[in-house]
Amino acid sequence: MCRCSKPWPTLGLLMSRLPEGAQLGARVQAWEEACLGPFPPKWHYIAMPNIRTDWTRDEVRRLYDTPLMELIFQAASVHREYHETGEVQVCTLLSIKTGGCPENCSYCPQSAHYHTPVEATDLLSTEEVLDAARQAMESGSTRFCMGAAWRCARDGEDFDHVLGLVRGVADMGLEVCCTLGMLTDDQARKLKEAGLYAYNHNLDSSEAFYDRIISTRTYEDRLETLGHVRDNNISVCCGGILGMGETHDDRVDLLHTLATQPTHPESVPINALIAVEGTPLASQPRVPAWEMARMIATARISMPRAMVRLSAGRVDMSLEEQALCFMAGANSIFMGETLLTTGNNELDDDRRMFDILGLKPRTAYKNAAQEHVPAGATAG
Repeated sequence: MCRCSKPWPTLGLLMSRLPEGAQLGARVQAWEEACLGPFPPKWHYIAMPNIRTDWTRDEVRRLYDTPLMELIFQAASVHREYHETGEVQVCTLLSIKTGGCPENCSYCPQSAHYHTPVEATDLLSTEEVLDAARQAMESGSTRFCMGAAWRCARDGEDFDHVLGLVRGVADMGLEVCCTLGMLTDDQARKLKEAGLYAYNHNLDSSEAFYDRIISTRTYEDRLETLGHVRDNNISVCCGGILGMGETHDDRVDLLHTLATQPTHPESVPINALIAVEGTPLASQPRVPAWEMARMIATARISMPRAMVRLSAGRVDMSLEEQALCFMAGANSIFMGETLLTTGNNELDDDRRMFDILGLKPRTAYKNAAQEHVPAGATAG
């Protein structure tokens, strides 16, 4: 599929180019125009993108507002240009330090500000974490993510323990990802040296909406940590959450911010809010699957090489709804019964889904930038 600036062809136009198909093609195009108006309508001008970090907000908005089925078609076409069809990155997420977080994120049951069913725990032992990583690997995961409920990574014994965990998991051949809160440049350097491949630090939503869900840190704090991660050649994992009360404008602003970073995030998790009792957002309604698909498709077109993760909220989706999101360009999931502290899909259900949809796991470090790959590992 070329990356030309010409409009996408309609079915009638394609058929008219086939031998002996001109008359039938003309009839089909006439039918299309009768139904949808003269071609090409404005949304057919979305061309196969090159890798760009200069998207305007209006361009992202036009993508986002494209009629959903057309948007999914175009996202699927972009996906096939940059990724292998049916290949899905399988990740496992483990909470290595749960609860008691001093941040007041309105969506998070681990915040010490709210009374939720989550109980605070100490850091897991090396044996517990490495055993979980081995189980994840045996279940088919190629990326192992470790999360600690901290505002920021804390130097000293706790941080040194995390560095040891990173070394141990990296030695298994798994991609290692951490989410530990805000990082300094020196902490990012030490994590990189220990074998960290990726760091997750979500922007959550737009800058304009941010202070409505969090007041204990700023949007700029998040962007600063992402800068430290990039500067130390660690792969960036950064996305957001739908369903917190944000508007479509907020979602567009988030995508625009991600797509105009100095380099696109290697992973873009798209989460649907899991409303937890005791948090300020406990009464928020479920996010419809087509809204997830629209967000995923826009992310796929604007950040073609990124792994777009169908992340939290998948547990509430039917197989058919998940399939729609994969068609829209999702190619990464979390597998395992929990996501930090909330439920996730059963392993057997995911295996059945992979079988029905013809999906296959992506190998570790496939197409990874060489500067992101830890010493001793090989890019696929």
